[in-house]
Amino acid sequence: MSAIKTVVFDLGNVLIDWDPRYLYRKIFPTETEVEWFLENICDDEWNLKHDAGQPFSTGISELTSLHPQFSTQISNWYERWEEMLGGPLDDTVAILAELKNNQVPLFILSNWSAETYPKAEAIYDFLNWFDGKIISGEIGKIKPDPDIYKLLIETYDLSPSNTVFIDDKLANVEAAENSGIHGIHFQNAVELRNDLAKFELL
Repeated sequence: MSAIKTVVFDLGNVLIDWDPRYLYRKIFPTETEVEWFLENICDDEWNLKHDAGQPFSTGISELTSLHPQFSTQISNWYERWEEMLGGPLDDTVAILAELKNNQVPLFILSNWSAETYPKAEAIYDFLNWFDGKIISGEIGKIKPDPDIYKLLIETYDLSPSNTVFIDDKLANVEAAENSGIHGIHFQNAVELRNDLAKFELL
C-alpha cells in the first residue's frame, strides 16, 4: 500500500457539531414538533439542494409557497443558521492540529452551502489551517457524486493512493474509495486517532 501523505476532512459532525435541532428546539415547544418539521418541511432533501448550489432565497421561497403557515420557521433556517452550530468537536480538532504540526497536507471536502460556509469560516479559526477546500455549494456538486472526488484530486494535484478521506457518512466514504482514495468512516476521535496512526500520520 502506498504511504498516505494527504488527509481530507469532511466538516459537519467530524470537526463541527451541526444539527438543525439546536435551532428548532428554540422555535417549537415539543420534540415531536421539531422532528415533524425536520422530516416534513425543512427536510434533508431540501437542505441538500442548497449544499448543491441552490440559493437559499430560492429554496425558502419555493418551500414557503407550499407551506405558508411555516414561512417564519422556514426563513429561520438561513436567518438563524448559526444557531444550528453546537461548536467545534474539540477532540477531532486536536487531531487536525497534530496533523498540521506534522506538516501533513490537509484539505476539506464538504457538502455545505456556499452562502453559509463563509459564516462558519468566520467562526472557526481552524478552517484556515487547510491547504485547500472543495465546498459543494460553490461547485454545484455534492458527495457522493464521483465528480466531486475527481475535482478534488485534479484541483490540488493529489494522488488518490496517497490520500485518505474522513467522513461520518458511509456512502461518502465508499464513493471516495471507489475513486481510489483511502476512506475512514468517522465514528469518534479515538477511533480516528487509531486509524490515522495505522497510516503513520500521528
